Parts: sequence; structure tokens; C-alpha cells
Amino acid sequence: MRMGLIAFGTAALIAGLTAPVSADSGPAHDGRATLTGFASLPAETFVPGSEPSGSQLGTAPINGLTPPFAAQPVQGFSGIVPAGRGRYHMLSDNGFGAKNNSADFLLRVHQVEPDLRTGTVKVLGGFGLSDPDGHITFPLTREDRRLTGADFDVESIVRAADGTFWLGDEFGPFLLHVSAHGKLLEAPIPLPGVRAPENPFLNGESPNLASSKGFEGMARSVDGKRLYPLLEGTVQGDPAGTLRMYEFDVRKRAYTGKHWTYRLDAADHAIGDAITVDKHRFLIIERDSAEGDAARTKRIYLADIRDRDRDGTMDKTLVADLLDLANPRRLDGFGNTFRFPFQTIEDVAILDNRTLIVANDNNFPFSAGRTPGKPDNNEFITIRLAHPLNADPRAIP
Repeated sequence: MRMGLIAFGTAALIAGLTAPVSADSGPAHDGRATLTGFASLPAETFVPGSEPSGSQLGTAPINGLTPPFAAQPVQGFSGIVPAGRGRYHMLSDNGFGAKNNSADFLLRVHQVEPDLRTGTVKVLGGFGLSDPDGHITFPLTREDRRLTGADFDVESIVRAADGTFWLGDEFGPFLLHVSAHGKLLEAPIPLPGVRAPENPFLNGESPNLASSKGFEGMARSVDGKRLYPLLEGTVQGDPAGTLRMYEFDVRKRAYTGKHWTYRLDAADHAIGDAITVDKHRFLIIERDSAEGDAARTKRIYLADIRDRDRDGTMDKTLVADLLDLANPRRLDGFGNTFRFPFQTIEDVAILDNRTLIVANDNNFPFSAGRTPGKPDNNEFITIRLAHPLNADPRAIP
């Protein structure tokens, strides 16, 4: 926004950011975002000195790579936490996409440093997830109690004020509380009344959530007192294409009983991440399941729980279409329009009031959205929004 805008224009801009969205007219649009930085970590990046992986993927080539792999891939980025000085904690998901093929994938949080000037990414280290104190009562894959992708599918991460981390899992769904070095600090916390097929406590009961549709996104309140985990799938009995965002009281270690509804643009869409903007607003990635030229929906919405149009769902304003980013500088050799055409885009963080960093989950070795037949890299982009978010300062690291 130019400094010379008159007061009326400024007021109109602010009104536009918070205007109610009609279910008939569809989400509001807040202008075209611009690509400002790009970096890429090669798909074939592995944790030094780590164990082999991918033994349950068969031996046929996948996008030109033949499993199993000699080490643990640095992949599946499904959550991001700024760590200062241009570094980020990146949460890997369950590994190879399913409970039955990821028993040799060790759950891990990586620390990375993307250089958005040179286009390269350094992997600085990280830590694995484990339960040495026996908080988990159901059988784990490994006797050493290191957690694997057959135990949990961790998809979202926030950092608490004390330096510990809260993780959102899809298999339960559960909330996991781990130390700054990945040790589980308490028993997994289930979501009352909602169970996925992978939940170890079903005891013959029917699940009411589809497979791998648990906590895909999770935001933290600006004061750190609440968590807002968001399901990726629709709970049985809810209208098709609606997702529940819950409120969890960190101090009481209990859900408050409140939840809000996010309506997808189409029932077959999914969300990729959710982060806090202020007390009432969140940034939510919404996507289809296509990749490459077939991709049609890869968007970031500003979602407002105040529901000003009284339709029972969050109001949505489109702030970035990731398939239509302006690229006037033709960064990294791309054209005037930049596309982020990946099947799963699951990482977003606020850098300042108009700048976001976004990264993909490359589903190694399965996704090939950038180049057909070649496994996707882990790409990081920064984008400048058409208008400022007017975010709570505590939401900006």
C-alpha cells in the first residue's frame, strides 16, 4: 500500500480485509500476491549417518528412484516454525504416506536455512521424536521407543513459550507435547468424540473420520494460552466439505468445547496448514489433490471466525493464489507468472505484515508436480501480499 493513499482509501482497504463473504458469491479476493524469493532443497537429500528407509515401498522405480533408500530422506515438510536468523524448524510427516509403509521412517524435526538470494537450502541438523518415559500405552513399532511413521502421522507444529513443541497428529487424531529435543512429555491427548481408522483405541468401534484426515493444521493463540487444531477431513454427520477447528486450553490440558467451521471451496479439497494472524483471524492453505499442469486450487485464505455474514462458517478472503503469483523479476528463471503446482503445500509462516514464507510437502518419492517423472524438491518461496494483514504483532516472529 502506498503511503500517499487518502484516508477514504485506507478505510476501504481495511473494510475489504474484513468484509463478510457470501456463500453465494464465494470468497472475497484481496489482490494478486508477488513472488519475492525462491530456494530449493534437492529431493535426494538424506540425514547423514541415518538408518535405511523405504523397505516397504517395493523395488520398482518411483519417479526414477528405486527404493529402498540407504538413509532417511529429509522430506515431507508438513509444518514450519521460524527459529530466528532466517532458520526454520520443519516437521516431517509420517514418511511415505501410509501407516503400513512407513515403519522404517523415523519421525523428525529438521532445522533448515533457505537462502532466498542464491536459491539454496542448508540442512543444519534436527532431532527425532521419541517416548523414552513410556507415556504411550499402545504398542510402538520400535523397542527403543523412537517414533516412526507407523506410530503417528504428525502434520502440524507450534512452539510454546517455554521452547517445547505441540504437534498435531492425523492417526488419532492426537495432540503430542514434546520437549525442545523431541522427547514426549505426556501421554497423547485424544480428540473427544472423533476417531480415525488408524486410532489404536477404536476397540471395534467404527471411526467417524476418514483415514489420514486428522489434525493437518494447528495455530497457537497470540498469548500462547490456546491451540487451534484444524481437521483435514469432515467428521461423519457434518455437511460435506466442512472442517472443524477446535480450541484447546494449554494450561488445563483440555478442549474448551468450542469449535468453528471452515468450509472448503469444494468437498474434495483439503487444507494444508493453519496459522494465527490475530485473535479472530487465521491463514489457511486450501488445495486440491492435483499437481503440475492439472493443479487448479492452491490458495491461502484469510479466515475469520467472527462469521460476519452469519452463514455458520468462517468468512474467507483469498490473499494468495499460489498458481498465479506475479514474478516481475523472473526469479530462478521462471516466467512473469509463477506457479507453485504441488499436490501438497503444507507450510506457511508470517515474516512481516505483507510477507509470507511457504513450502511444499514433496511426498518423496511420489510427487512430481514441478517436472513429470522427477521427484519434487523441497521448495521454499516468499510472497508479498497485495495488502497488509494488520496482524497482531505477537503473530509475527
